[in-house]
Amino acid sequence: MKALHRTWLAVPFVLSILAAPLGRAQSNTEAKTKPKTQPIEKKAAPSSATNAENKNVKAYIDLLRENVRQEKAEIMGSVMVLSASDAAKFWPIYEEYDSELTKLNDQRVENIKEYARTYNQMTDEKADELIQKALTYQKQRSDLLANTYDKVKQALGAVTAARFAQIENQLLDIIDLQISSSLPIVGQSS
Repeated sequence: MKALHRTWLAVPFVLSILAAPLGRAQSNTEAKTKPKTQPIEKKAAPSSATNAENKNVKAYIDLLRENVRQEKAEIMGSVMVLSASDAAKFWPIYEEYDSELTKLNDQRVENIKEYARTYNQMTDEKADELIQKALTYQKQRSDLLANTYDKVKQALGAVTAARFAQIENQLLDIIDLQISSSLPIVGQSS
């Protein structure tokens, strides 16, 4: 039971760091205008309360993901050190990468949620399904990074493209470590 509790506590954190970097940082105004909580009526049915709680968690996760994306974009921008003309070539490529990575990360989020839902009733079939999805995600993300490297290399040269790939890979490694260290190992309930 403790392992399931740790899993559910880790899910919002894990989901929050599954953000893809934004090419350009978004303003905090958008985040401030999003509702952070949904009021729950005292006479609401339990399913309504659960619904509201799920909406609250989703809103919280969305805000955290936005903040992480903003921080990653700032790191990328500061380490890339691009001239104005190079930046005009780089950021559109990066924004396309960001969009595709966000879609992949959404799939990863769903896989982690499924892991949390099925953790205490894990079967061989479910474990295999979840790992196959995780491996597919890793391959798709690696392919996306390689394709983006090629686009940046064509637009700005191999040195700049290598710098992009190194920075992005380091940031992704940090996020992966945070995620994997937050999730309990399957079959090790305590």
